[in-house]
Amino acid sequence: MHRMPATTSAKHTRGSQSRFHGPGGFSLLEALVVMAISAIGLAIGVPSYRSMIENQRASSTMHLLTAYMASARSTAISYRIPTVVCPSNRGGGCRMDGDWSQGWLMFFDADGNRQPDAREDILRDENAPLHPSLRLVSSSGRPQLRYLPDGRSAGSNISVRLCRDDVLLGQVIVNNVGRVRSEKASGSKPCMP
Repeated sequence: MHRMPATTSAKHTRGSQSRFHGPGGFSLLEALVVMAISAIGLAIGVPSYRSMIENQRASSTMHLLTAYMASARSTAISYRIPTVVCPSNRGGGCRMDGDWSQGWLMFFDADGNRQPDAREDILRDENAPLHPSLRLVSSSGRPQLRYLPDGRSAGSNISVRLCRDDVLLGQVIVNNVGRVRSEKASGSKPCMP
């Protein structure tokens, strides 16, 4: 049997290592191409991501307000005391202009004056988690919601609209029976009072 000399074997191994020349890494051209593709991807993705975040904010605000109104109805029925949800003036009272953008109060209203009489009457005080471009406004002539002890909402229906730059995103609606529902706006509708 014929054996290969050790020097030939070592030479062959060294020869296979010498096929790779220079240090590894990316060239300047390759790095620029990757950066250009990344920039294009970001330019396309960031606006749609921003839109998705704004839609989530709007949706969570509508759900939060819907939950507060349903809770006020349940409270009025359970305690047999009229309960009001109104836009907050951030000082423990109700705004009368129908702008809910700063938050809202839920309170017992035993005397029917539609304002909390004592700090103990206030059940909840919510700061609206709104982005500055979002606005919450109620139907004209109906700046607040009052539930009677039987759960009805006396008066006309109330709609609290969620708007961005005068475009309707959705609304929370309470009918005379006191049922609360929310709906997203379809298409691009104006946010009218």
